[in-house]
Amino acid sequence: MSARVGLERQRPRRTHAERTAETRGAIMHAVVESIAEVGFKRTTASEIARRAGVTWGAVQHHFGGKDGILVAVLEDSFRRFAERLSDISVDGRSLERRTELLSAWDAVWSSLFGDAALSRGRRLALQHYTISVLTGLSLLRRFEEPAPVVRARELSLLKETLLRELAGKAGRA
Repeated sequence: MSARVGLERQRPRRTHAERTAETRGAIMHAVVESIAEVGFKRTTASEIARRAGVTWGAVQHHFGGKDGILVAVLEDSFRRFAERLSDISVDGRSLERRTELLSAWDAVWSSLFGDAALSRGRRLALQHYTISVLTGLSLLRRFEEPAPVVRARELSLLKETLLRELAGKAGRA
């Protein structure tokens, strides 16, 4: 008996759902990692597939394409954001301490979208808009328990807005 066969017998076989979740997670992680490292514009289909260790066909099977992945990443980010928001208490925190949260948000934003050609004012407005939308959605989620609704339409609108703004295609009011 080879060592490989012995190892295979020791590991329980993963279910289809477990393999699907692992592949979807790897693809979503690859998107976030790529955007953080090379920026949104250079995160291509082939780059996503390469980083995830899958074919583009596998990506399409799970998400339909790049837009589907972005919606899934936004939904996952929204879910995690809502969970974290519910854990944060501002009771007793100074205004200075609370503004540190905005500085942390700015650092994350810059690492993800630093290559977007936005003025400082436009960047801040877009950040505040995003925070407002996600905060509002997370508050709605709290009222919907025990079965929160995924706000796909709202998240899709946020995604479309971010894509348009980050690509510099919006009118500047």
